[in-house]
Amino acid sequence: MTRIAVVGGGAWGTALADLLARKGAFESVTLWAREPEVVDGINREHLNPVFLPGAALDQRLRASGDLGETVRGADVVVSSAPSHVVREVMGRVGAALSRGTLVVSVSKGLEPERLTTLSCVLGEVLPRGVPIAVLSGPSFAQEVFQQQPTAVVAAAQDHGVARQVQQVFSTNYFRVYSHTDVLGVELGGALKNVVALAAGILEGLGLGHNTRAALLTRGLAEITRLGVALGAEPATFAGLAGMGDLILTATGPLSRNRSLGVELAHGTALADALAGRASVAEGVNTARAAVTLGARHGVELPIAGQVADVLFGGKPPRQAVADLMERELKAEQWSGAGSGR
Repeated sequence: MTRIAVVGGGAWGTALADLLARKGAFESVTLWAREPEVVDGINREHLNPVFLPGAALDQRLRASGDLGETVRGADVVVSSAPSHVVREVMGRVGAALSRGTLVVSVSKGLEPERLTTLSCVLGEVLPRGVPIAVLSGPSFAQEVFQQQPTAVVAAAQDHGVARQVQQVFSTNYFRVYSHTDVLGVELGGALKNVVALAAGILEGLGLGHNTRAALLTRGLAEITRLGVALGAEPATFAGLAGMGDLILTATGPLSRNRSLGVELAHGTALADALAGRASVAEGVNTARAAVTLGARHGVELPIAGQVADVLFGGKPPRQAVADLMERELKAEQWSGAGSGR
C-alpha cells in the first residue's frame, strides 16, 4: 500500500494530512512539523493546537519531528511548508526519497529571493527525474477539515502525473481536476493573495460592493497579464486556480491575507500585524515579487504596486485607492498581451 508524507504542519498541511488519513486507502500518513508542540499535540491528542486549533484529527494520522524519517520510504511527499522556506526544508528531503516518489507542492507563493515558482525550486533541490505536481484552488483549510464540498486543480507537465494526484487526493467532498499548465496554476495561487490584501484594505476603509467588484475584475486582469507574460496559458486564470481562488481569498472571512489588509486599513503597522499571527500571509512577500517581475517583463501592475507601497512604503491606504482611481483613463481590454491597462 501507499505511504504518504506531508512536509509542513501548518493549517493547510494538517488539513490535507487529515483528509488523506481519513480516506483509509493508504498504509500510513505521516505529518512532519518543525514545532514540537504540533508533533506532540497530534500524536497524543489528535489535535494541532497551533495552526488548526479545535479540529479533531483522524486517529490514524501520525506526526514526527524527524524530517528524514518522515519521508524515507514514502511513495507520495506533499510539500506544504511556507514559500520562503521550501528550498531549505525540501532540500533536506532529496537524499531520503525513493526512486519514483511523487512530490506534490501545495504551498501558494513565490520564492522571494529568486522570484521563482515553488515547483521550480523543487526541481532544483530534488533528484533529477522525480515527478513533481502542484495542487491549488479555492480551499480554506478549516472548511476542508469540515468536509465541505471543495474543488481544486492538480497540474503537472505530464498529464498522467496530474491524474495520479487526482487519485491520491480525491474524496466525495474534495474534487480534484487535472491540468498541465503548472506555471499558470502556481501563479494564480500566489498572485491572488496580493489582490486579497487589497480587498481587505478596501473593507477596512469601509468601501462597498462596487469597489470590491472592480478590484476583483481588474485584479484578475492584472494577474492574467503577468501570468501570460511569464508563459502561462490565459484560460488557466479563469479557472479554479485563478478566478476561483481569487474570489475565495478576497471575500472569505477565513482569509489570512484579507484580514491582514483590514488591519492595515485600520492603521496597524505591518510589523505589528504580522507579529500576532501564527500563520504566514503569503501576499506580503508576493506583492514585492510581483512588482519586481512586472518591471522585469514590462507588465504594468497598478494594484500590486499600490499594495506594495502600502506594505513597504508607508503609503496611506486611502491615498492608494485614490491613486488607482485617478490613473490615466483607458479602454478596457481583456487579454494577456501588452503592458497593461
